[in-house]
Amino acid sequence: MNKVLIIEDDEQISTLLREYLQKYGYSVEIVTDFENILQAFLQVQPDLVLLDVNLPRYDGFYWCRQIRIKSTCPILFISARADKMDQVLALQNGADDYITKPFYPEVVLAKVESNIRRAYGSYALDKKIRKLHVSGLTLFPETLELQYGESKTEISLKEANLLELLMEHPKQVVGRVHMLDVLWDDHQFVGENTLNVYITRVRKRLKDLGLDDVIETVRGAGYRLNLSEEDQS
Repeated sequence: MNKVLIIEDDEQISTLLREYLQKYGYSVEIVTDFENILQAFLQVQPDLVLLDVNLPRYDGFYWCRQIRIKSTCPILFISARADKMDQVLALQNGADDYITKPFYPEVVLAKVESNIRRAYGSYALDKKIRKLHVSGLTLFPETLELQYGESKTEISLKEANLLELLMEHPKQVVGRVHMLDVLWDDHQFVGENTLNVYITRVRKRLKDLGLDDVIETVRGAGYRLNLSEEDQS
């Protein structure tokens, strides 16, 4: 049974979410002490977090960053703040998705199931530890690690999925629609800026490893990984 942790200071909303998710077989815990959210997370060890932005003392962006230091579990924001910049901030701080209030419980359930399936689904559990290698760059999709030369960094699940698509088709254009189809089962609910945010995050990961401008934007089409043996020098 997968565990979901709800971090929401509106008791009516948190109760609604708990009852709905429990009906579909999830174990659900609700945070009540908003001074010690990280401690609650570490105690519960959830498989997924539903997180509000507006919280007492520290906002959800802060707690998302704290959780990300400890875990790569899926984090879904649920917030009344529908501004695009709030959604971008959520993704930049480590979230996997953003749901605006008011919401349909069915949409929340679909997104929870989608993220659980991608992170812990049976197809993922059956995979052997793999390595994708392109011109000195190595991606370990199951351990969420990226290596280039002697440098290594950790990446999020969505970043790994995105980079895997590009590394499977080096020097080929991977279309935006195809990326959305693969990365988000229900991408009709994904904002148009979401993919751009993840591309920016992956570019930063690569830059941290010493690889700059290796993901090319092909206007009107998609993205291409331009990484050659020369980049290893």
